[in-house]
Amino acid sequence: MGRVYNPDSAGKDRTRLTKSIVKAIRELMGQSQPDQLTKDLAAYIVIGLEEIYKTVDVSVLAWEKRGYWVKADRFRLDWEWTQAISNQMKAALLADDWAQIALLAAKTALKFNQIKISVNNRIGEPWVGAYQSFIRQNLN
Repeated sequence: MGRVYNPDSAGKDRTRLTKSIVKAIRELMGQSQPDQLTKDLAAYIVIGLEEIYKTVDVSVLAWEKRGYWVKADRFRLDWEWTQAISNQMKAALLADDWAQIALLAAKTALKFNQIKISVNNRIGEPWVGAYQSFIRQNLN
C-alpha cells in the first residue's frame, strides 16, 4: 500500500488563511469610514486568526508522536500570537473600537509581512458575510 495523501492538511489551511487575511488587511486599510464591508473585513480577520490557531495543534501532533517536543513547542510559540490578537480584535470589534482594530490589523500585517500574494490570485472575497457569522458565534 502507498502513502495516504491528505490534500487538505493543516499547513495548507494555514497558508490559505494567511493569504486571505493579508488580502483582507490590505482591503481594510483602504477603508476611510466604518461600514458593513469594514465590519466584514475585521470579523474575517478575527475568525481567520482563530482558525489558524486551531491548526497549530493538528500540525504538532505528528512531531509529538515522534518525540520532537522542542520542535513542537517552538512551533506553538511561533503561532501563539494569533490567539492573543484574535481575542483583542474580537473585543475591539464588539466595542466598535476602530482605532484599536486598525492597530491590531497593522500588528497582524507585520507578522505576515513575508506573505506574497500574486496579482492574479484566486482568493476572492471570503470575508463577505463574516460579520453576521461573527455575531452569531459571539451571541452564544
